[in-house]
Amino acid sequence: MSDESHGEPTQDKQDVADMQEDKKGAAVKFPPPAIFACAILLGACLQYLWPAGLGIPEFAEIFGYLLVLFGITIAILVATSFRRAGTAIEPWKPTTSIVTTGLYAWSRNPIYAGFCLISMGVGVASNSLWIFISFIPAAFLLYHVAIAKEEAYLEEKFGEEYTDYKKKVRRWI
Repeated sequence: MSDESHGEPTQDKQDVADMQEDKKGAAVKFPPPAIFACAILLGACLQYLWPAGLGIPEFAEIFGYLLVLFGITIAILVATSFRRAGTAIEPWKPTTSIVTTGLYAWSRNPIYAGFCLISMGVGVASNSLWIFISFIPAAFLLYHVAIAKEEAYLEEKFGEEYTDYKKKVRRWI
């Protein structure tokens, strides 16, 4: 007799049930890049109302562009890692595997660190203290809007595999 006749689901049916249960992933409702974009815009508004420069010479503003480029490079590398692992990068979609290689061997949130670098880079490039420090409230908000949900979701879904990873790898750097 099959497992079904005893009221126990077969492995295939259990996998389907797990997939149906995991349709929303970490249930993050606001895209993390939008948090940083809003913070940069808020910084620009504050800069307009109460100008505050960083006190750097104009020639040094090129370093801001390099920070932005570095942050974008990190985002591209992370997206490539997720694609190779066959899992969604969007935190509102189900995760099929934990990425622990590449930049994820050094940081549990390298893409978010990259977003911070982009914010700081825009601040340096525009010589704006407000934009430069916009990453601080953005990172704080990001933790509450996304990171806490993502980590709880990954712990529930992957259990010991994810908690072991958390023990080995820091959140940011």
